[in-house]
Amino acid sequence: MTIPFTSIGRMRAPWHSVKAAQLPTVRIAPAVFLTAVLLAAALLLSETNTVYAALEVPEGERVTNIIVIGRGIPDKEQYELFDPKIGKNFDLKNLWIRADLRVRPEYRNNLCFGGGIGGGSGDPASIFGSCNRPTGLANKLPGNANDSFVQQMTRLGIGYDLSPDVNFYLEFIDSRTWGGNQDPITHTCGPNSGSKSTCSLGIRAGYILVRNFAGIQGLGIKAGRQYLVFGDQSLLGHFDWANTGFSFDGIMTNYSTSFMDSSLGWFRLAETDLLQGAPLGSGGPNVYSGTGQSKNAHGDVDMLVFYNQIKAVPWTLIEPFYIYYKNNLDANTNNAQGLGTPKHGNQTRHVIGNRIALRKGGFDASNEIVYQFGQMGDTGGAAEPCGATGTQNKCLHINAWATRNWVGYTFYDLAWKPRLALNFDYASGDGRANCTLNPAYGSCSTANTFENLYPTNHIHMGYMDVMGWKNTLTWSANFQARPTRNDHIEVWYTNLNLANAKDNWYRASQGVYVYSKVGNTTNHVGDELDFTWTHFFMNGKLAFQTSFAYMFTGPYIRENLGTNKNQTWAYAQFWLNF
Repeated sequence: MTIPFTSIGRMRAPWHSVKAAQLPTVRIAPAVFLTAVLLAAALLLSETNTVYAALEVPEGERVTNIIVIGRGIPDKEQYELFDPKIGKNFDLKNLWIRADLRVRPEYRNNLCFGGGIGGGSGDPASIFGSCNRPTGLANKLPGNANDSFVQQMTRLGIGYDLSPDVNFYLEFIDSRTWGGNQDPITHTCGPNSGSKSTCSLGIRAGYILVRNFAGIQGLGIKAGRQYLVFGDQSLLGHFDWANTGFSFDGIMTNYSTSFMDSSLGWFRLAETDLLQGAPLGSGGPNVYSGTGQSKNAHGDVDMLVFYNQIKAVPWTLIEPFYIYYKNNLDANTNNAQGLGTPKHGNQTRHVIGNRIALRKGGFDASNEIVYQFGQMGDTGGAAEPCGATGTQNKCLHINAWATRNWVGYTFYDLAWKPRLALNFDYASGDGRANCTLNPAYGSCSTANTFENLYPTNHIHMGYMDVMGWKNTLTWSANFQARPTRNDHIEVWYTNLNLANAKDNWYRASQGVYVYSKVGNTTNHVGDELDFTWTHFFMNGKLAFQTSFAYMFTGPYIRENLGTNKNQTWAYAQFWLNF
């Protein structure tokens, strides 16, 4: 048996016990042997001084490999049996916290313009909340969908700066709907819903950030669960309007110079080989029991992000980027709303784009252009062009694009600092997006509906969130002003249209809102008018905001739902931040 010892900062030659050949043969009873094993384990798990006292250690040396399994970590403190100790590297002055708490009641009237909203088993094409079914004809679901609820979001972030260049951060989030537990006794988890947990408490972020990595000035690495917020958040945003927001598990590097910043990251969006929080890392069956490639280690979802910001041009930011989205789940995994289903299974999508933002004096403008290409599979049915279920062919070509444009002017010399702005948004659609849901829509040939990825849509196309950056053509005018230092008002008009009348109407959450009937030719969805007032307290740490919005029904709704009622939406919220 060999027990190596290590001095601080250098290696020592191993000390050897008496050779086995020199030991006499001794027969040991099983009980005695078991007692000896338990005693040895207890010694190894006890206080360091006790372990050392039981061994003959040269003066000035210490045992560094007590744990049998080697750990690739620097100077790890041992686990205690009973009384936890403050880490030896901990310094209270390096600890910091931040927190949010938001309470927001919402009310919506005529959610489906006089019809009902779909959902539940037996209505597979409507599980995401559409107002009709893909029957190929004008139709609306029975009922009259009104809704009201109160959501509460609580976040607590704990950060620790181990050094000026090394930061640890952990952010807890509790997202709940008032009454959602269905029992005042249950405070964290509600009733089970299928195979998904209904627990409200989770981890929004948890990462280690290393600046000036390996001594390279300006090079940083962030590893763990984190936010991705780029540009105008058209494709990647925090989505803090939602009660949970977006988080991504992966690693991001950033290199910053005076000329430009570059970020490169890899993120695992779906893992099919390992259960969440599995105690062991290998050896079990695949988590997903689907077909084709999803049964092996390649049945995951990954995303690569390469985003740049050029800062060398006066008054201007230029942001070229590339995103690679690879969904290896089989086509039947996520396809309930046709080829336009958000994050449809079995696809490889390349996203190339550029954003230009200008600001000089009171003038500001931005332009973003995005092109997407690649391949996607259909549902895998025998009658579909990509072949029978399980083949995982990608025979549908992706050819989609979008543009986002803002131009505005702020009158800083006027008392209320008014700002006037105009906006134009476009995102492509596909006239055969419903080909896998109903033969009347024709056979599948392309998948050209623009993929919105993980955006913050709430800030772009009207506050009612009835339109996503997906098969859309919208015009809007926006007015903002600050009557006082702590008050902000906004009036926003948006003209909502579809880019392709034969594709569906997709709401901000990216699911189908209304299925277009076969041969539909009307594009104008409606007109939205928003009024918002915000008041800040305590130097901005506390805010109250209320908004009222009204949507006037357009010919598309009348043509495809057979109804002409308008929709109203309102909310009020308190948001505390420190």
